[in-house]
Amino acid sequence: MQFESTLTLLNSDIPFLLEKRIKLLQAIQKEGSISKAAKIVPMSYKTAWEAVDSINNLCPNIVVKKETGGKGGGGAILTEYGKNLIKTYSILQSEHKKFLERLTNLTDFNTGSLKSLKRFSMQISARNQLAVKIVNIVEDKVNASIILETKSKQKMVSNISKNSVKTLGLKIEDEIIAIFKSNNVMIATSELLGLSARNKLGGVIQKLNFSEVSCEVLIEISTHETITSVITKEAAEQLDLQVGQNIFAVIKSSDIMIGK
Repeated sequence: MQFESTLTLLNSDIPFLLEKRIKLLQAIQKEGSISKAAKIVPMSYKTAWEAVDSINNLCPNIVVKKETGGKGGGGAILTEYGKNLIKTYSILQSEHKKFLERLTNLTDFNTGSLKSLKRFSMQISARNQLAVKIVNIVEDKVNASIILETKSKQKMVSNISKNSVKTLGLKIEDEIIAIFKSNNVMIATSELLGLSARNKLGGVIQKLNFSEVSCEVLIEISTHETITSVITKEAAEQLDLQVGQNIFAVIKSSDIMIGK
């Protein structure tokens, strides 16, 4: 018997660098292409693309630069920050392995004191996870409006309870994670006035994925900062959505959760 686990790096308690994602980054560095890297790992192209978006969204600096167009459908390169991230992970992974080996040698599995050993991991199912900064907190008797700023300097608002503010220890200048589900992101082709939803993020449609009943809309709100919306196929056709189109992602403040 021996201890074994993989090394996962967290950003505000949210997993963003797992061993498989590191292998993906290494493959991108070697091949210069997300699609080729996905085949090497292996994982689907869609999963690889989403993993890269997640890493870029949650990391303080850009890890992968994506280039569209060209005969091969575009390429991707690692930034210097991304290359250094791989080196750092490799060092940590080596030390992690040594620690588990020492732990195994120090443990007597025949004493009966350890009945079961399990490694638990929890990942949030919400597709959209953006690294943001708190710029203001406005409280009333019960609730609080958390004013957030994205890396692209766009403002967002999250409404949570005052008790949650206290429990999380939130304060101005904190770097946190804004979390919201893709089906809570509405699409508007113009900046609607008089709409009750407080969050209207301007962006460009990067990709449209249609199924029989729905449409997944990948929206770039700044370079290497993306969010995903899932709407009905009928709604997408009525709006006549097109790749490269300027639109607004509309999210209710009550639908934005805070992770720290």
